Amino acid sequence: MGHTLKIRIYYEDTDCGGVVYYANYLKYCERARTEFLEAKGASLKKLMDEGVFFVVAEASLKYLSPGRYGDILAIDTAVRRAGPASITFGHDIRRDATGELLVEATVKLCCVNMEMKPLRMRQDITDAVTAGVREGPG
Repeated sequence: MGHTLKIRIYYEDTDCGGVVYYANYLKYCERARTEFLEAKGASLKKLMDEGVFFVVAEASLKYLSPGRYGDILAIDTAVRRAGPASITFGHDIRRDATGELLVEATVKLCCVNMEMKPLRMRQDITDAVTAGVREGPG
């Protein structure tokens, strides 16, 4: 099962033409992943306190249409794949008012320890994030 986060586009998110600056979509995906994990019971704060961290290993975005100042975006997030030490997320970013797909993103996170060495994900984390997994956005 996925998760949807809604984000309003503020002036600070745009270029002088009122179009969302392309790199900001990565920030929106980060927020959506954080909310997804929290909703699944995988508190990033708690994991960090335990020495478990997630780092971005790969990111791919396909820009289909521009988001604009004042839009509200709906970011659908789902797990595409979960390996022993990684999770790949799919993100579909839509204009909430129309449902128009603006961006398709795929982001792979690797689980690491404080020394940034790969770390096998604990079973409770894997179970939490993969519960009800089907082919998701992205």
